Amino acid sequence: MGEAVERLTRLVEAEDRYNIPFADLRGAQIGAMNERFQERKGQIKLVGHRAREAGITEVRSHEDVVKLLLPHTAYKSYPENWLRAKRWDRLSKWLDTVSTHRVPVDSVSDAVEVDGWIDKLADNGFFVSCSSGTTGKSAMLVASQKDMNWCKKEAVAAYSWGSGVKPVQDRRMFGMAAVAHVARNLATGEAYTAALQDPNYERFAYPVPPITVGGLTQMVVMRKAIADGTAKPGDIAAFEQISAARQKAVDDAVGITAQAVVAARHSKIHVTGLWAGLYNVAKAVREMGYSAQDFHPENSIYVGGGLKRAKLPDDYREFVYETFNIRPERSYQNYSMQELHSGMPRCRQGGRYHVPPWVVPLILDKAGDNLLPMIDGEYEGRAAFFDLSLDGRWGGVISGDKISIDFRPCACGSEGASIRDNIVRYADLEGDDKIGCAGTVDAYVRGVA
Repeated sequence: MGEAVERLTRLVEAEDRYNIPFADLRGAQIGAMNERFQERKGQIKLVGHRAREAGITEVRSHEDVVKLLLPHTAYKSYPENWLRAKRWDRLSKWLDTVSTHRVPVDSVSDAVEVDGWIDKLADNGFFVSCSSGTTGKSAMLVASQKDMNWCKKEAVAAYSWGSGVKPVQDRRMFGMAAVAHVARNLATGEAYTAALQDPNYERFAYPVPPITVGGLTQMVVMRKAIADGTAKPGDIAAFEQISAARQKAVDDAVGITAQAVVAARHSKIHVTGLWAGLYNVAKAVREMGYSAQDFHPENSIYVGGGLKRAKLPDDYREFVYETFNIRPERSYQNYSMQELHSGMPRCRQGGRYHVPPWVVPLILDKAGDNLLPMIDGEYEGRAAFFDLSLDGRWGGVISGDKISIDFRPCACGSEGASIRDNIVRYADLEGDDKIGCAGTVDAYVRGVA
């Protein structure tokens, strides 16, 4: 890690890290992005290609770095038939195009299934996290051990700032959703447990098998095979049996979790999950005859993601808070994405997501080609970021999110850039999402791999 990057990432431990005006960070961030570029242009094949294509030899401005960003779809640019055919040699060569460090193709190519391939990569120091891929291909994002260590440190620091909860191991933790079994989630889960969980108790394990990349892949492949008429009757029957068993586990988990959290109601508890799962458990707790008055007054909550298309009553948030006796200021919400290794915690007074100084926010037009103004005021457009903390892959990404970012001080008093709590995905708004540079990036990666 270079000196300029080190100066900014070291602020993870600073109490005032979200209180630095964007204008004061501008020069330092541009210098750090150039430092990263000079380090990575010869290491990450796709970044080198983007630089040659744009004629960039040095990052002197935010406009320069926009030409070097990767669309989030770059991490889905592998041919899907390689995954179905279990061509781990080709997938490893593809992964090498987006990796800082050389992927040991020969050491991992004899895997039997995708989960085994990912495990072999981890044994060699390459940690792959994947997006859900429930409606299509999973994005595969490679990270290093340095990245895993960073995630553990940054996640707890952001949580403590956003929730006001001190990490002093005085809570009983209850997950209320199945967890994707990927490297980043495992790393941050370990960190939260070490920081928050009362060592006199075991952390409650949500009684549903973890979601693996292999399980997601099997689901996506089978759905496509059924849609195009190539699925065999035996395969369909086996898939339906697995789906039914998983659905039963999900249904049973609600009652099991409700009973466990009621039994722990006199302790400080920390609940996590998606809104749908939290609401269902809260409803079960109410049906057992318990509500806020029965729970500890210092409980806390961490909600990951939005509704994920779940249909809930308009007052679902209030219902969950009032069931578990959670004051709004102890509700931690965080804006991030798998492509980044840093979060943007939501403040309690202004209700906005705050960008840390080692993450450079870039607001683009809808096509993702042009930078919008980044001066005092609020601007709406496509979100892009450069996460200077990333070691195992390139830190610059164009997202699929439409955001409103403000470079003026927030109502909470913090003077750094912040994002309004009205984030939507372009794909949800229009049913499709096209990023200008995605096609050329996709063609290059397929050609090299």
